Parts: sequence; structure tokens; C-alpha cells
Amino acid sequence: MAARIERLVTSGQFTLDGGTWDVDNNVWIVGDDHEAVVIDAAHDARAIAAAVGDRRLTAILCTHAHNDHVDAAPALADLTGATIWLHPDDLPLWKMTHPGRDPDEHLADGQVIEAAGADLTVIHTPGHAPGAVCLYDPGLGAVFTGDTLFQGGPGATGRSYSHFPTIIDSIRDRLLTLPPETKVLTGHGDATTIGAEAPHLQDWIARGH
Repeated sequence: MAARIERLVTSGQFTLDGGTWDVDNNVWIVGDDHEAVVIDAAHDARAIAAAVGDRRLTAILCTHAHNDHVDAAPALADLTGATIWLHPDDLPLWKMTHPGRDPDEHLADGQVIEAAGADLTVIHTPGHAPGAVCLYDPGLGAVFTGDTLFQGGPGATGRSYSHFPTIIDSIRDRLLTLPPETKVLTGHGDATTIGAEAPHLQDWIARGH
């Protein structure tokens, strides 16, 4: 059976640099009737486990380590036996939320994570966070961008460990080169496509944020 994509929205808080904000996060489940992976275990491990159901959860893939994307990862791993994957450049951010537990595996640029008929290629896209990654599956026609690219522009770069010129380079060189019809499935909010966002690159640069 071909892989499919499911979206679960969970709610909680994002905390960094002494500030706290209420947020709704997209949790993406990719798999078939038997096996799945979760992209960004946000806020509510039990709700995510319920959405996975009786499927075998093989991996929890973290697009980056801001607390609102990883706060439920250890609990979900404990519930399901799944392994947690994170790019090592985001370990300093991970340690802010989970000082006593390391991720199980490291994501690397170009690596392919196989799950239930899906082949998710890791694209290292620093800028929003040093170890931010996107996960691209040409078969599904989708790229999971975390907080790197949203409908309407780049992710925020105004806080620690983020850098606006770097996120622009990542988006221009690594994402906007994907086929224009590719669905952009984001960490928050609504989906878009590469083709819908690509014409606005110069506008984002001019705005500078």
C-alpha cells in the first residue's frame, strides 16, 4: 500500500530567549496501514500515539529542536519504541528542553529515511535553527519544511541560533530548486507549494526578515 500523509494539530507553548508564546503545531504522520513515522512530535504524545493507532511507529523525525517541535518526542518514543532523529547541529537547542536525554540517531544531509513506502530525503536547511532540516519525498510530491518555509515566506530568524541570510540561502538553493508543484507542508499553519512561494524571494530579501 502506498504511503499517505496525515496531519494532526496540537497546541502548546514555544519558549526561547525568556519569552513564551501560545502556538498550534502541525504534526505530520507519514505511512501506510502498518507502519509510520512522525515528523515533529509537538506538545501531546498521547494524542500523537492515538493518531498513529496500532501502526508500528519506527521513527520520530525532528525538523529542528525548538521546544514546541520536540517537547513530546521522548514521551512518544517511550510509548511507541520509536527512535528520535535530529540533526546534530541542533543539539544545543535540544538540550534546553531535554537536558537528560539525547536523540537516538543523527540526521545527515542527503540521507534517505524509508518508511512504509515513503522515501524521505533529508535536506539540511539552516537559518531558523542551525540543524534545521526539510524532508522531501518526490513520490508523495511533498516537502516537510518545519519552520524553514511557510506560506508567505521564511521562518522567523529574530531569536537565538537563527540567521536571516542563512535561511534565505537555504530556501533559494535547497527548496526553490524543487519542482514547482511540490506541496510545502509546514510546521505551523496552512500548506503551500514551491511554485507559489518562489516568485516572492526578492520581496523577502528586501524586507530582511
